Amino acid sequence: MLRIADTRTGRFVEVPSGHRHLLRICVHLPAISARVDAVDLRAPLVGDVLARTAELRGLQALTVLITPDLAHEQGQALDRAMAVLGIHPPATVGAHQLTGTLCAAADVHLLASGAAAQDGVGGILVDVGQVSPAPPDGDIPDGAPLLASGLLDEFAPAGTDPLAVRMLLLGHAHHTPVTVTGAGLTEARRTLRRWRQQVADWAQEPSRPIPADLLQQAQAALADDLGVPAVLDMLRSVAGRADVPAGAKFETFAFLDRILGLDLAREVGHQHPATP
Repeated sequence: MLRIADTRTGRFVEVPSGHRHLLRICVHLPAISARVDAVDLRAPLVGDVLARTAELRGLQALTVLITPDLAHEQGQALDRAMAVLGIHPPATVGAHQLTGTLCAAADVHLLASGAAAQDGVGGILVDVGQVSPAPPDGDIPDGAPLLASGLLDEFAPAGTDPLAVRMLLLGHAHHTPVTVTGAGLTEARRTLRRWRQQVADWAQEPSRPIPADLLQQAQAALADDLGVPAVLDMLRSVAGRADVPAGAKFETFAFLDRILGLDLAREVGHQHPATP
């Protein structure tokens, strides 16, 4: 069972309803400015994780993304920005009049900050927490304020990993606000580098099945209102556990990365010194 909390009622609702095997997701964005930033991308990211979770449970997922007054160039910029963050492209992207019919039958409506669903829509309404930059005098070092400033072309300054932005956002429950700071991005990049090297090291050891308790823990967290932060915490714990064989660690990280989308197996096949 996959459940998500409806913002209107606070109650958990099973999705998709009944015995259907298609989960229909509608992502609502506000009007997009000349540049696309993290404010515009968090709701599509939540939709991406929800679709990945459903598909890993044997369901099909159809995602529609709508925003008012979306010009062609803005649509292209949005596509590029979603690709940078590893968000699978939705089936349809367009203005309300183009996609309203598809969204009317959606199981889940994900509302970005500043967006509103059309009157009378059914399904579950989920407000996605706002994304904000750090204050002007915050702790953003040189080279890191670019995402927080909302500059699409600077999501990934030379030598940095754009998926660190994805990891930073996934580290917070989807309904809570997030402040993007340089320190947060730095820590996300550091964790990604460490995990990728560890996954590459573990891949050289004999494969072992994912421990049943870890699989159950991860699936339970994801099925309960998309508890991705709990999954990340579990992986941090697993990485340092001496009682979990290296081959089992590899399989656990690789399996859950199908939902996280962090490209954790990127370094497999490359030579690395063994990680302590």
